[in-house]
Amino acid sequence: MLPFSYAVRNLFRSKSRLLQTIGGSAAVVLLVMVAVAINHGMKRVLAASGSEYNIILIGAGSEESIQRSEVAERAAGIAESGIPGIHEALGVRAVSGEIQYMSYLSLADGRRTQGLFRGVTPQALLVHPQVRLLEGAFPSSGQIMLGRYAWRKLGLGEGDLKTGGSITVDGQKLEISGIFAAPGTVLESEIWATLGDLKVIAKRDTLSCVVVRLDDPADFAEADLFAKQRLDLELSALRESDYYARLSAFFKPLRAMTWITAALIAAGALFGGVNTLYAAFASRVREMATLQAIGFRRGPLLLSLVQESTLACLIGTLIASILAMMWLDGRTIPFSIGAFTIEIGPGVATTGLLTGILLGLLGALPPAIRCLKPPLPTALRMS
Repeated sequence: MLPFSYAVRNLFRSKSRLLQTIGGSAAVVLLVMVAVAINHGMKRVLAASGSEYNIILIGAGSEESIQRSEVAERAAGIAESGIPGIHEALGVRAVSGEIQYMSYLSLADGRRTQGLFRGVTPQALLVHPQVRLLEGAFPSSGQIMLGRYAWRKLGLGEGDLKTGGSITVDGQKLEISGIFAAPGTVLESEIWATLGDLKVIAKRDTLSCVVVRLDDPADFAEADLFAKQRLDLELSALRESDYYARLSAFFKPLRAMTWITAALIAAGALFGGVNTLYAAFASRVREMATLQAIGFRRGPLLLSLVQESTLACLIGTLIASILAMMWLDGRTIPFSIGAFTIEIGPGVATTGLLTGILLGLLGALPPAIRCLKPPLPTALRMS
């Protein structure tokens, strides 16, 4: 066997080749890590947004989109008295009539963007217990409350939306009363207004849905039976977790496109790296033949060449991991119904490491085999 130090010394024989190999592998690994982190982040936020304790009463036929749903306002009170097992806190039952509405809003400086509004009453805090007020107060008439990542979803700067500021929606000026957090959910990208204000803005007298929180998820059967029995309300009952699972399936093609894009770019970088190794190893045919002539077999020589490539790729993997931790970890990415945070966790890091190792192995084998393929007498005469 050739000593490992031989492979290490050969890395620095050509500085330009080394930089090309490290740069190519770093780009491939970084792309793979980004694709994995985006997929995990989107799936995680959609899974965390739905609670198995919450039931959504939605208009029959609108199960795919709450925004298109219409539910009679009286359905909230009827559901509150007609569904057993509803969670209760301080004598108030956890039933929240809500409106979800997508609309354009304008800032004081004239900028215009589109945001997702949720019309709520104070009972919304009972069905969404993950909501925590960070600053300010719950909105009253003429006010709104923002999720802490709403600025990212709106494509604005973090300092553009502060407590005490204001926005204009359909000619109605709304003051920002507070900022709230709902860790790991799409709620953090929403704008909450009072139910009365949003009825006026959306020009509707119906709700989008009624959200009911149960003490026991097994009581879903009772809520489903209620929806089927009250034909006059034209309701359909869904577990909130099932609704967001459907949304996750809807975004599956988008996540697939992320993988395809990363794969195409990675393939280009991989082929470029393989081409570089072909050129590098082609100039070492005589060197390898000389080592064979003094007693080294082709297997150990092949292993040494693979070690060189793998070591360079692992250096690229280290650089990619550092860049991912510095620039990507904790970054918030907006998508159509909210935003999610990229986390470079153990799973993403492990995927990047495995990618770097595979690049070193698979990228080096074809050019290394070609380098060792010529018969010894022919290889010794090659320049």
